[in-house]
Amino acid sequence: MKKKAVRIILWIGIMAVLTVFAMGLWAVLTGGSQSTESLKWLQFMQTTATFLLPPIVCAWMWDEEHKPLRWLKLDKGADGWSFLLAMAIMVCAIPGINLLADLNSRVELPESLDFIEQKLKAYEASAALLTERFLAADNIGQLLVNIGLMALLPAMAEELSFRGTLQQIICKEQSPKVHVAIWVTAFIFSAIHMQFYGFVPRMLLGAMFGYVFVWSGSLWLPIVMHFTNNGLAVILYYITDAGAAAEDTKNIADTLGAGDTWWLGVLSLLVTFPGLLIFYRRTRKQ
Repeated sequence: MKKKAVRIILWIGIMAVLTVFAMGLWAVLTGGSQSTESLKWLQFMQTTATFLLPPIVCAWMWDEEHKPLRWLKLDKGADGWSFLLAMAIMVCAIPGINLLADLNSRVELPESLDFIEQKLKAYEASAALLTERFLAADNIGQLLVNIGLMALLPAMAEELSFRGTLQQIICKEQSPKVHVAIWVTAFIFSAIHMQFYGFVPRMLLGAMFGYVFVWSGSLWLPIVMHFTNNGLAVILYYITDAGAAAEDTKNIADTLGAGDTWWLGVLSLLVTFPGLLIFYRRTRKQ
């Protein structure tokens, strides 16, 4: 337990130092500009410093032969069918995630906590506006930049930090304790995004990534699933926002599986769980 605590403290300490350095460097280079381009650079530098580099540095120190890829389970891949199955499961799960997000958004805090609820809603509205600024793209080049910044980089960095590092610090071996590691990591993964009205679906998403990681023994599979989820969101926004796309079209893209299409969300969940069972059995055989 002491060894785990030391590792977590070291990991957080490295994250803090690199994050402060990245934000300071951004402020010097851009003068703290609030332009979209400047904020995208901040996003890139902060994600790299906070979530991408610390796991690599820590894994290098913790592996006996200083092989960070081995400690992070990046040295092991999977066959093409496993990757395709993982991606298919993620695509099938998206309407179900939207349904759970819709239900989560309907949660109301007690009247005594109304001021907290208003602050949470204001924060999430502000975050949504910033996300829309980031997602706006006039051509394929800008779309590719958005896919790299908002899909590929977060998928790599967050999986390295949460599944690759935190989950393995809590429990590296496959034992009854691994379930605790998966759900604690998923809880923190969701909480760190600071979006109360999407907390439950994001936690379940994190748990799904955690189980896929444990079953396969490879971090590449949850990375690919994470990238599929984020990448589809970026591409869908580009398609529905391009040209003369109507608000109704954009709304369908954002809420597929919720509202009037709730049945699709239910069907999505009914398909996702058997899909995960098939994936589990396939990895056990291998």
